[in-house]
Amino acid sequence: MKGRIHSYETFGTVDGPGVRFVLFLQGCVMRCLYCHNPDTWEIDAGKLVTPEEVIAEFNKNKEFYKSGGITVTGGEPLLQIDFVTELFSLARKEGIHTCLDTSGITFSPERKEIFEELLKHTSLCMLDIKHIDNEKHKALTGHGNKNILEFALFVSEKGVPLWIRHIILDGYTDGEKDLLALGEFIGTLDSLRAIDVLPYHTMGVHKYKELSIPYKLEGVLPTSLEKAAGCKEIILEGIRKTRNKKRPI
Repeated sequence: MKGRIHSYETFGTVDGPGVRFVLFLQGCVMRCLYCHNPDTWEIDAGKLVTPEEVIAEFNKNKEFYKSGGITVTGGEPLLQIDFVTELFSLARKEGIHTCLDTSGITFSPERKEIFEELLKHTSLCMLDIKHIDNEKHKALTGHGNKNILEFALFVSEKGVPLWIRHIILDGYTDGEKDLLALGEFIGTLDSLRAIDVLPYHTMGVHKYKELSIPYKLEGVLPTSLEKAAGCKEIILEGIRKTRNKKRPI
């Protein structure tokens, strides 16, 4: 079993709890307008490695990861679900906390057994919900959100802790009605443990120039922290609205 990887980050602090070994897998079908890793898009690129080799890299600095673990991100890790499942299985046998950072785009109820096997070895799922509105999601990423929302519900039903992420991009994902609807959906996820509402940034723009890829948000300014915080309050209002409805009278 081998997987195609883009790179490692040995001391990640924003990809799950604690200090983490972050593995960036190669390949993604989404084309999010604000993606800061366009160098991970190509499916057949990257370096081939085995799960055992990844664990060996982790173990070089394992003393630093006692409060953290391994995070697999991308690209889109679910494109290589068999590789991730084997890696997480090995990691859990060694008592390593495993975190899956995904968009959920490849999920299909017809293949749920494959996803069930992965989730058996997953300590935490970090899920990006780009937009709650299907058509606006297509405009933002090139794909609808049906599979993603189904995956969120599936992960919650399996009892795997969920950490939801949402990027605030002015004029695209900051509509009050949409944010409230997003919160109402998130409120149905019983395994929710955290929610990150993050401002759009331009730190990956230089990669587009290096790869000669047009950057479709050229000239769009980064979102302020204050704007993101205000949007998060609206999402939290939606969560509270749903959870108040679920409480028994």
